[in-house]
Amino acid sequence: MSYEQFAYLYDELMKDAPYDQWVEFVKNILVKYDVHAAKLLDLACGTGELSVRFAKQGFDVTGIDLSEDMLAVAQAKAEANSVKIPFFQQNMANLEGQGQFNVIGIFCDSLNYLQTEDEVKTTFSNVHQHLRTNGVFIFDVHSIFKMTDVFLNQTFALNEEEVSYIWNSFPGEHPNSVEHELSFFVLDERTGKYDRIDELHFQRTYPINQYAHWLDAAGFEILEISADFEHLEPAPTSERIFFVAKKK
Repeated sequence: MSYEQFAYLYDELMKDAPYDQWVEFVKNILVKYDVHAAKLLDLACGTGELSVRFAKQGFDVTGIDLSEDMLAVAQAKAEANSVKIPFFQQNMANLEGQGQFNVIGIFCDSLNYLQTEDEVKTTFSNVHQHLRTNGVFIFDVHSIFKMTDVFLNQTFALNEEEVSYIWNSFPGEHPNSVEHELSFFVLDERTGKYDRIDELHFQRTYPINQYAHWLDAAGFEILEISADFEHLEPAPTSERIFFVAKKK
């Protein structure tokens, strides 16, 4: 999966994402479970939208992402917002050597980009090693309902003057997986013509009880499982599932 050009279009694709709700969700969790959260690791931080928001809220943030280009955008964004955030290039499934944190988050369904069960289990194990005792791990994933009833065989589109896209979603190779085929059309102001950029992205999810089993096996105590930012139990039509787990 290549992010070389996609990194600079990601914010356009995600411009309506409820980033502030993620921040409030995390803050509420930390108050609810009395977690001191000086050090926060934003794992799979992308272009740094959440990293910057957390830093501006007073967190000591570290950002990690697989994509060098995403991290370049994130670093520029941090500088523009006058916050100091160290960013490192690593695969979340190969997390190592980053010290320990009070809170580790994998937000914006980034965990769904891991392609195998082993990668998810390894990520949980590595997160456990990088958490302080009683530290919390917070992540969200797409529900099976969203994969099968919202994404599959659907087309999404944006038509604006400078950037437009067509986004088609197809069944993936594995159960509860999706391939996202994206075609961006970006205005070149020098020529007045549009450049086409094509991307293919893969996402895969699992049943809630499977994630819970893997968390338990990695040494976590599950504090809560909720849906759609509401701190309520998932329903059959919930689209985003949140997990909050504590290092035993």
